[in-house]
Amino acid sequence: MTDRSVLRDGVPTVPVSGEIHFSRLPRERWGERLRQMRANGVTLASAYVLWLHHSPERGIAHFDGARDVAAFIDECSAVGLEVVLRIGPWAHGEARNGGFPDWVADADVEHRSDDPRYLELVEEWFAQLAANLDGRARPGGPVIAIQLENELYDRPGHLLTLKRMAREAGMAAPLWTATAWGGAQLPPGEVMPLFGGYGDGFWADPEDGWDPSFRAHYFPSHTWDDPGVGADVRASQGFSAVDPAPEGSDLALLGGFPPATCELGGGMATAYHRRPVLSGRDVAALAQMKIGNGSAWQGYYMYVGGRNPAPGMQETQATGYPNDMTEWSYDFHAPIGQSGDLHESAALLRAQHAFLAAFGHRLGTSSLPDAQVTGLDDTHTLRWALRSDGVEGFCIITHHQPHVPVTTATGVQLRVRLDGETVVVPSAPIDVPAGTMARWPIGLRVGGTRLRWATASALTLLEDELLVLCADSGVPVEVAVGDEAPRVIEAGLHEIAGLSLLVLGDAAQAWVLGHDLWLSDGELLWDGERVEVRDATFARRFDVSARTWVDLPVSSPRSPVAVGARLIRAGRKAPADHGFGGARHRAPSCAAFDELAAVYALGMPAWTGDAVLDIDWAGDVGQLRVDGETVDDRFWDGTRWSISLRDAGIHPGSTVTLHLLELSGDSTVWLPADAQVRRRGAVEGLLILDRVSLRQRGEWERVDTAG
Repeated sequence: MTDRSVLRDGVPTVPVSGEIHFSRLPRERWGERLRQMRANGVTLASAYVLWLHHSPERGIAHFDGARDVAAFIDECSAVGLEVVLRIGPWAHGEARNGGFPDWVADADVEHRSDDPRYLELVEEWFAQLAANLDGRARPGGPVIAIQLENELYDRPGHLLTLKRMAREAGMAAPLWTATAWGGAQLPPGEVMPLFGGYGDGFWADPEDGWDPSFRAHYFPSHTWDDPGVGADVRASQGFSAVDPAPEGSDLALLGGFPPATCELGGGMATAYHRRPVLSGRDVAALAQMKIGNGSAWQGYYMYVGGRNPAPGMQETQATGYPNDMTEWSYDFHAPIGQSGDLHESAALLRAQHAFLAAFGHRLGTSSLPDAQVTGLDDTHTLRWALRSDGVEGFCIITHHQPHVPVTTATGVQLRVRLDGETVVVPSAPIDVPAGTMARWPIGLRVGGTRLRWATASALTLLEDELLVLCADSGVPVEVAVGDEAPRVIEAGLHEIAGLSLLVLGDAAQAWVLGHDLWLSDGELLWDGERVEVRDATFARRFDVSARTWVDLPVSSPRSPVAVGARLIRAGRKAPADHGFGGARHRAPSCAAFDELAAVYALGMPAWTGDAVLDIDWAGDVGQLRVDGETVDDRFWDGTRWSISLRDAGIHPGSTVTLHLLELSGDSTVWLPADAQVRRRGAVEGLLILDRVSLRQRGEWERVDTAG
């Protein structure tokens, strides 16, 4: 490892870690979700071990079913994923008590400190966890990193104590990490500092706009600290807020470690008082901006959504936290939602991950343009950075942000200084549309040929000889190869001055699985060997030797069917609010919800195998109940609510009811713009059930990769 790169066997690499909480998923889903992650270019599975989920009382620790940490690690290994284990003991993760069991939270100790009474409890827990791991967390094993604590700001000595205790319990890894945002003080050289970044967050107050701490992530910068992440919890727990480091100084503060992240927002959770929704492009733009800024490790939180394993496990104002979270749902609008569906962000991130897998060892360092943006309100200046080793590189263009749209950048012609030459790209000024996320190669060596530059995004390199580019919407694909004059080309296969190029119209349907390039409008699974597909009208693999696409047989997806929703009890008018904790709204109590919610009986059509219930609605709070028990819930934010029937325990013959609470016309909870428009259209209260449908998923089908 250097101060700029993560090395594997001496070669720079860019790991991609995705957060997946095994205890928030049915155990029988682990393998599928992990293969979904692998197919989407994730290389490391990152997971909290939430003490709360394991230990109901002192002396008892359960590692059965979905709580079996060792079995989860084995599943990761089986699909070719290494593991980052975040062992706490305090984790947060929107869990009650920050993941402490109640008996720990209630103990007369100084929590998260070297108080011997607290360390005695931690020592017992680490011993229980290590016994379950049974040697899996040791150098040379599948666990390559262990995170100590989470969001601990001013106790570097305690982090050292936890590291020692973990080792004494029998847990170790090549890397020890800790979260570094908020100006955290970390023991020098002992833990790798990891950063984060979210495009929006529930932890802002409802009257707040788009906070600068969110907005800053959409600009070229070498500042890695984020004073906003967890600031509300930090304040409630008595930690002092630390001013962010001055611009340009963060790299020096990394203490010899490269800039790396563990919490790039893969989406965002929904609190009752504030319900942000980030588009797929919002999520992907933030991630790509970090690549341009010099990221040596892309880590997402969350990458896979889930559901809490039991009632009352969530963060609430009643348990001393600033926010009321949903009791069951932890979908997080993640790239892979709790229902297993891929959200819009998945394909956009998948293209970035393919790029990192192919070219991560060739990225070099980050340089920012001479023409800097004028401030956080600048929506006109093109946002880009250069990753280069001085000989070759990539212009990383990320001209997008949420909430406040950027404008089209006009007259763009980039001047890139390499060793001994200045490259001008493209040949004449062009307009770069708002929303562009591009990775233009500069000086790239492919075989014995040099691509001087191209105005299309690098995706991958097949067999070290075929460069795959993706056209960027609204930008002509122009390439300059060797000594030849630049030329504009269309999508397709090209041979130019000894360079083989395959240009795709876009990357939305592209999947790079190992050394193979696929196109499909369905979803692919991969474990390093087997490729499986479902719900596709086509799937094709590019045969490099034959220079052609090979079509493979697939089964087309089934059309959704309507689900009858019979109103069995009308809802009652909801109050403007259900109380406040400071500036933040409280969620309605169980009694208030049951008294006021409308109730619908769902007439479930016949289905087989895996199916999803899709609910399109508008209101305040929703619950889905099966045989009288709540199995999932949602604070309305304008998006579709999808529930896996299998995961929710819905079987033929189950009584399924939908309970929806009205959103008062006088409510001041924060909603996304589209949802806000719909609320304003309701003169009094908003409660509408638009439709309920059942989506029958196809079976995963293995496709033959030979040819």
